[in-house]
Amino acid sequence: MDIAIVGLPRSGKTTIFNAVTRGAAQVAAFSSQTKPNIGVAKVPDDRLQPLVKIFEPAKITHAEVTYVDIPAAPEGLGQSKGISGEYLNHLQKADALVIVARSFDDPAVPDEGNGIDASRDIETLLYEFTFADLGILERRMGRIKDNLKSARTTERDGLNREHALASRLKDGLEDGMSIRRQTLTPDEAKHVEGFQFLTNKPVIVVANVGEDDTSAAGDIEAQLDTQFGEDGILTAALSGKLEMELSQMDPEDEKEFRESLGAGESGLDRMMSLSYKALDQLTFFTCGPTEVRAWTVTKGVTAPQAAGKIHSDMERGFIRAEVVGYDDMVRTGSMAEARKQGVFRQEGKTYIVTEADVMLILFNV
Repeated sequence: MDIAIVGLPRSGKTTIFNAVTRGAAQVAAFSSQTKPNIGVAKVPDDRLQPLVKIFEPAKITHAEVTYVDIPAAPEGLGQSKGISGEYLNHLQKADALVIVARSFDDPAVPDEGNGIDASRDIETLLYEFTFADLGILERRMGRIKDNLKSARTTERDGLNREHALASRLKDGLEDGMSIRRQTLTPDEAKHVEGFQFLTNKPVIVVANVGEDDTSAAGDIEAQLDTQFGEDGILTAALSGKLEMELSQMDPEDEKEFRESLGAGESGLDRMMSLSYKALDQLTFFTCGPTEVRAWTVTKGVTAPQAAGKIHSDMERGFIRAEVVGYDDMVRTGSMAEARKQGVFRQEGKTYIVTEADVMLILFNV
């Protein structure tokens, strides 16, 4: 999973990035950063330790999520000048988008005289996403019209269908409906994926609140959910500065300090939960004396597709999967006992992987 973090200037997006990835990217009110910061966050998962106790592996590997802190928004963003060039390219490469909106007051970080309004800033960026997609659609429709002039009879039907689809998507965007909310057939959805439309990507909005305002985070999050939830957008409110400071601490010290502050769920845990939900992901495990590892796949994948996540040869030469549910694995305490109790199943190519499956893949190439 590659998730891009974006925000207007002085939103604190890099602070949020550091909090989630436990990174140390430069944070400044007037950043001159031109290249994205890339950080890999290990997904916290309490289910790994019981598996480690059973298998005593040489290595433990958490699932990972890559977050990309996109450089400062280009000049003119939010003024109907649109997203284009390298900035657009960064966003299109991402599987999902996180919008960080400022909801804190700090004299050291002036707000450019516009006042602090997280909802306004979120709407500004959502509008820019729409504007970018409209530009892509208009250019594509223009090319289709040019191609129709010299198209063969056998090509015209396909071009006309694509033009009709693009026109329908454009009308929906102009009516305020993101592409992810528009009704598409499976074939249309597959075709649309190739264009990497921004309004077709999952979106998480994060209100970056001040350290002294964490008690109001729940109310702020609820307000954002009311405003943006109908568009399939997930919401959070957290203090980037506080979470960044806590993320640099030793885990045990962080836990103790967080409890003393009443800070609750960590920003990392919250962002991971939302990232998985936004991208419809689940976790399965592979276990043995060499390694206990968590893997991330999209819900609905088959056993061979999950095997392909481990290695392409496993998908190509898939024979079967031996599967036991996590709870049964922990309860029985060993592979041998799981087999003895009849909870270790043999599954074929059509098996749909479920959350926390412990899987052993058999393959031959």
